[in-house]
Amino acid sequence: MSLPVLTPEQRAESLKKAAEMRKARADLKAKLKAGTVKVEEVLERADSDAVVGKMRVLHLIESLPGRGRQGAISLMGRLDISEAKRVKGLGRVQLARLRTELVA
Repeated sequence: MSLPVLTPEQRAESLKKAAEMRKARADLKAKLKAGTVKVEEVLERADSDAVVGKMRVLHLIESLPGRGRQGAISLMGRLDISEAKRVKGLGRVQLARLRTELVA
């Protein structure tokens, strides 16, 4: 499958939209790290908010206070969640297990 041919304006608009999404995810991660947003609230918005839904679970866990990359990888391994999984792509059981671990 070949890539669609975009006009320079379409390409610029796509780049602008991607940059806005990256900034929104960075802001969300900073708020999680600072503790101004709770992980329960973020997980609740997974289906309705594209910023949350497209965030990798690994990055979400890493953003929490007291959690690092290795701790996040270890937790995801215990919960049977792939490192490449995005928040919106979590199954019902995976989401319930993640909530239990992170909220407790």
